[in-house]
Amino acid sequence: MKKFLLFFGCMLSLYAGEIKIVQSHYDVSQTIENIREIVTSKGFTLFGIINHTKNAQMVNMEMSEAQVILFGNPKAGTKLMQEDILSALDLPLRVLVYRDSATSVKVAFREVSTLKQDFKLNNEKHLEAMDKGLSAIIAKATK
Repeated sequence: MKKFLLFFGCMLSLYAGEIKIVQSHYDVSQTIENIREIVTSKGFTLFGIINHTKNAQMVNMEMSEAQVILFGNPKAGTKLMQEDILSALDLPLRVLVYRDSATSVKVAFREVSTLKQDFKLNNEKHLEAMDKGLSAIIAKATK
């Protein structure tokens, strides 16, 4: 039993860092706008915003507020795609902003370094720098 619990604990820790979730002090729209302003001021490319709530309404369905913003730095992303073109499946970066209750807005994103699990990416310093930059953007947009 102890071996199973140890194994289970190790498996949970492997996946614990894959998706980060941060609480925002703003509503969904303002958090998306904050992210948009930060990334465009840094010269990143804004590829789009997907409003899942409005899309659900178009088919007469309801869901909690949820929007995804897609953005990236083509110089940083291209370096990853040069190592493994399949990494383009997860680029540009995506950040989900959603309301999980009547009063709580959350921001969810995958750490860039987790791409190493699925693709042949070896430049750990580059991945760590991208993680750090993404976390800084989210921290600034949510406080």
